[in-house]
Amino acid sequence: MTKYAVTAASGQLGSEIVKATIEAVGKERVIGLARTPSHAKLLDIEIRPGDYDSSSDLENSLQGIDTVLLVSGMAAPEKRIGQHRNVIEAAKKAGVSKIVYTSVQGAEENTAFSPIIHSNRQTEADVRNSGLQWAIGRNGIYIEPDVEYIETYKQRGEIANSAGDGKCGYTTRPELAYAYARMLTESVHNGHTYNLHGEPLTQQQLADYLNDAFGTDLKYRAMSVADYREERIAELAEFMGSVIAGIYEGIRNGAANNESHFANAAGRAHQSWPEYFEGLKAKTTNS
Repeated sequence: MTKYAVTAASGQLGSEIVKATIEAVGKERVIGLARTPSHAKLLDIEIRPGDYDSSSDLENSLQGIDTVLLVSGMAAPEKRIGQHRNVIEAAKKAGVSKIVYTSVQGAEENTAFSPIIHSNRQTEADVRNSGLQWAIGRNGIYIEPDVEYIETYKQRGEIANSAGDGKCGYTTRPELAYAYARMLTESVHNGHTYNLHGEPLTQQQLADYLNDAFGTDLKYRAMSVADYREERIAELAEFMGSVIAGIYEGIRNGAANNESHFANAAGRAHQSWPEYFEGLKAKTTNS
């Protein structure tokens, strides 16, 4: 019986991928790995130790696994490359036959987000050169943080950032999970790298969708790259503020407006934004 493992199973993306994979193949064939296994117990599957810094735990936990999904880590770029290599080497030693990696889209040069893109591209190369079967997804930008930020947007009456008129290939974690479950369990995806996102949106289009869903009257205000970086650093501190500013600088420069291969990975189209926001509107109306 083929078994599938998902790393970072207690995280927001990892847990969604676990759920989608369970729907595809049944929970008896899905194993979760987590740095702190107790944090993933609500998934109701076997959870094994999965600290990216512990090669021995990873090798032990991947015994009997045929395919592993490696969720990109959250450490600093220079550290996460080594952590990801720990997972890849453990998979090889444990006899895993295939690895699927959750990479990311973004500007590869000249933004504060570019070092993170470089670290992801290095892991992509490591996965391709591992000797294992492989599939890689490059995630678009999650739309959920903007939805979760709605109360702050309401207070400010606007969305303000440095994306300008640039379009962004947004996605949601459940949609990504649906695609990754297929990439894990279907051999047709082996050897492919997919951009995973829905229809690209400008910030004004995003504001319009949020207004319809939440009954707000948000305007979009374009900021300079320097002013937005300064604002983000003041709120989120140097590292995270610079990274967020770098993401929006990349959007401004077109690095997030790429061809989507979501349908190739998922076997269906990405959920449309009218449908997604109509669902949010219904929840808002009924709450």
